[in-house]
Amino acid sequence: MRETLKPALTGRGTPLRQYEYLLITVSPGESVPIAYQRVREHAEYGKWELERSTLYLGGERKYLMRRKVLRVERTLTVY
Repeated sequence: MRETLKPALTGRGTPLRQYEYLLITVSPGESVPIAYQRVREHAEYGKWELERSTLYLGGERKYLMRRKVLRVERTLTVY
C-alpha cells in the first residue's frame, strides 16, 4: 500500500477554498478489508473525505481523499 500527499497551493491569487489531496494506492495482492480500514482511519482521525475510488483491470485500487486547508488570519494588529 502506498500513500502520496499532494499539498495545497499557497500564496497570493490562489482560490479561497483549497484542498490538499491524499492518494492511497492498493496493489492487487493486498486484501480489500485492510484497504477499507486504512481509508476509514484517515477519514475519522485525519479529517479526510473520500472523493473518488477507482478499480483498475488487474485488481489495483486507488482512493483519492481530500480535506480542506484551514487558513488562519491574524485578528490583532500589533504596532
